Amino acid sequence: MSEKKEFINPIDKDKITETPGLLEYAHTVGSALIKPEDKGKLKGRALAAMYEQTDQQMAQIKQQIDLLAAQVHELQKRKEISEKIYDSKIGFQPIISHVYHLYQKNDGSYIVSMLGENDWGRKKPEWEYITAVKLLGDHTWQILKDDIEI
Repeated sequence: MSEKKEFINPIDKDKITETPGLLEYAHTVGSALIKPEDKGKLKGRALAAMYEQTDQQMAQIKQQIDLLAAQVHELQKRKEISEKIYDSKIGFQPIISHVYHLYQKNDGSYIVSMLGENDWGRKKPEWEYITAVKLLGDHTWQILKDDIEI
């Protein structure tokens, strides 16, 4: 019988591994190319995406806040006009959903009329026209002229 010769690997043991799948780089010519990622670049991209996303969400929230502030301002105007109307002289029973007109007299008091500023003809009083209003179902008054200052 012939003796088996012991195999001696010509490659240095420091240059081979028993677990090639755990290497951080390709271990054969046909292996997929593995490049280490630049952690600074990854962090920079993630931060840029995070800033863009949070800035977009903050802009949406700011729009919502602005809308709510405008609604509060409109409600405040409605409340103040309603107070002036209920403190004024009304010589008739207002009907819900009808349009009326608020005037300020020379003595500072208010009066509500069914006639608008162009409906008087030659006998127009010397009152200051404030706004046109419509009585709503909750007994507040909707302001029909947008440019009034309270």
